[in-house]
Amino acid sequence: MRCDLSDRVALVTGAAGAIGSAIAKRLSDNGAAVVVADIDKEGAERVAAGLRNAMACALDIRDGQSVDAAIARVCDRYGRLDILVNNAGVNTLAHRVTIDEFPPEEWDRITGIDLDGLYIMSRAALAPMLAAGKGGRIVNIASVVGLAAMRLQSPFVAAKAAIVHLTRSMAIELGAKGILTNAIAPGSVLTALTAKLFYGDDGKFAGRTQEFLAHVPLGRPAQPEEIAEAVLFLASPAASYINGQVLAVDGGWTAGYMM
Repeated sequence: MRCDLSDRVALVTGAAGAIGSAIAKRLSDNGAAVVVADIDKEGAERVAAGLRNAMACALDIRDGQSVDAAIARVCDRYGRLDILVNNAGVNTLAHRVTIDEFPPEEWDRITGIDLDGLYIMSRAALAPMLAAGKGGRIVNIASVVGLAAMRLQSPFVAAKAAIVHLTRSMAIELGAKGILTNAIAPGSVLTALTAKLFYGDDGKFAGRTQEFLAHVPLGRPAQPEEIAEAVLFLASPAASYINGQVLAVDGGWTAGYMM
């Protein structure tokens, strides 16, 4: 889709990765000034360099001081913030084990980024949105595993399920102030991590890829750009009466069980 975001400033976390960079590009292509934020400073700079009106920002969403400093930089440069895309997140590659064997430090790492970091980032970003009094948009990146649990990734499942209800809570709290909060729940997306798990020749579960995809009616993983298109819709003027919703972009995975 095409829309006019030429008077909007968007911040995308985790924007050096496959999904985040696709989101940043899609927002930029539709006129938004984009803050490419990531803990990977060099990666953020590479992405920002390819966009029309963008700035790179090194950012650790777990660190309140880092987040506050980033928001201050955004406001100094652009004077406002209109769109926040909470995309930054991690899962585990090495520890695909049941909860009784799951390392506590890995649990803390995943939930600390995927859930706590989203809270820290949202809280800080809301300050300039609310101060401007012109509304805003928050799009949280959840997951289909927040809607239908999967095994061997308990902290990721827990964090993404929490994001689903946090999105709804934020929508109830912020809607009257003109800020709309929604979420995208991607299914399997073709990224570096999923290549290491399923889609690469040497993927950890490469032998089960077809079995895995048999539960996806479209029979393939999403491309990052397909997630970005859904984010653009929720950030666009076309979504002006959509609030507190979770849009599954999963090829039909959560529609029902494929026999």
